[in-house]
Amino acid sequence: MSSNEVNEEVNFTSNLPPDKVKRVVEALRDVYDPEIPINVYDLGLIYDIRLEDKKLKVKMTLTAVGCPLSQDLGYRVGEALQAALPEASDIDIDVVFDPPWTPLRMTNLGREMFKAIYGYDIVEQWQAQQAQAQETQTGQQ
Repeated sequence: MSSNEVNEEVNFTSNLPPDKVKRVVEALRDVYDPEIPINVYDLGLIYDIRLEDKKLKVKMTLTAVGCPLSQDLGYRVGEALQAALPEASDIDIDVVFDPPWTPLRMTNLGREMFKAIYGYDIVEQWQAQQAQAQETQTGQQ
């Protein structure tokens, strides 16, 4: 892991100390989205991780509602976190869609990986689509 990756701001909330957050990030970088070949951390799918009374509570999302592999992805996230934090006796994965995922949740590394794979910047495209939708909505009023 490069120093840029270690020093980047974590894109989820947590009550874990920094050393455990680092272990969690490393573990999550080994779990890949089944449709987009980028890991769940750099895609920004993890919203919150809390350890309460030895129970790890995870709020995460998917890139699209209705993903048929959501249970599998949640299971793989739980498995990776159990290995990274063996002190957690139980892991509860809650897949949520509020707030919905957007490309703005991606880390800089995730964004660069997406550009390398697909040949375009998903954040720039998403922002342009949002601006166009706003213009269309304003023009209809």
